[in-house]
Amino acid sequence: MEARHYYRDETGNIHCNLCNHHCRIADTKTGICGVRRSIRGQLIAETYGKVTSEAVDPIEKKPLYHFLPGTLSYSLGGAGCNFSCSHCQNWHISHASFDSIRQKTISPEEGVKRAIASGASSISWTYNEPTIWFEYTQDMARLAHEQGLKTVYVTNGYMTEDALTDLAPDLDAWRVDIKAFTEEFYHKVCRARLQPVLDTTIRAKELGLHIEVVHLMIPGLNDSRDETIQLISWVLDNLGPDTPVHFTRFHPDFEMQEIPATPVSTLERAFRLAKDRGLRFPYLGNVRGHEYEQTWCPHCNNLLIGRSGYMVGPVHLNGSKCSHCGEETGIITRI
Repeated sequence: MEARHYYRDETGNIHCNLCNHHCRIADTKTGICGVRRSIRGQLIAETYGKVTSEAVDPIEKKPLYHFLPGTLSYSLGGAGCNFSCSHCQNWHISHASFDSIRQKTISPEEGVKRAIASGASSISWTYNEPTIWFEYTQDMARLAHEQGLKTVYVTNGYMTEDALTDLAPDLDAWRVDIKAFTEEFYHKVCRARLQPVLDTTIRAKELGLHIEVVHLMIPGLNDSRDETIQLISWVLDNLGPDTPVHFTRFHPDFEMQEIPATPVSTLERAFRLAKDRGLRFPYLGNVRGHEYEQTWCPHCNNLLIGRSGYMVGPVHLNGSKCSHCGEETGIITRI
């Protein structure tokens, strides 16, 4: 499959404009993602239709707490990534080369059929970075919308603004990782940059996508009080106070096994900082059973959505409004 969002220069080199690495790719080579290859003057999306992971997940696993809560999402992952995160928990697929991992072929049409048969309300592209799967996800998303399914990107946010603008009519939710709030972290840990993530997420907001932010807090690397406040302030200023922000517990994995799990007290501090500064819906992640993974009305403090892990209930909403006091929450409860 020929890729989208690239051009060829006068020397014959390919310039990929799908993500903010803007790779310049010589013939027979791939970009940083490892799956978009230059072949005789064309950029080829080698993983089109090639699936490494398929599941039917609770939407809360993404995590999305304000987008069709309590529903299922048909979830697909591929191979490769445009980041090289040292703490990646899906490294066995994101760091795998295209030809070194077992894959099966699922066409966009078949993917939509499987989603409908599963009883899912949405399709999520997740597990690895969906941006590098752009053509496949866009084609499936268009078919999904025709069948009344919603569509979700679980993303590192490194897609270019132009590519996102192209995709947005076929996309409903942008669940983005903001991995830190310093360029130093992005450079050292992810081999990328922070600012493009912020810029593209602002563009997602402008395009009307539902946005939820995940911030994985790693002890000693991105969990300082000052950095947490900077992240909260940016969300308030650019995405708005109703944006859910998930402060998530780190567990040692991949190349960061020497770093301990995040103390729950660090996450609770982030939650309190967020509430004190005006974020209406902060959450804790990877802390099963904690009261801060539930949704509370920011006006009357009554329970709106109970959660324990991925289990949901009870729900005290009338549409998107609190059933106790009538406060508007912005939670999307119906397709």
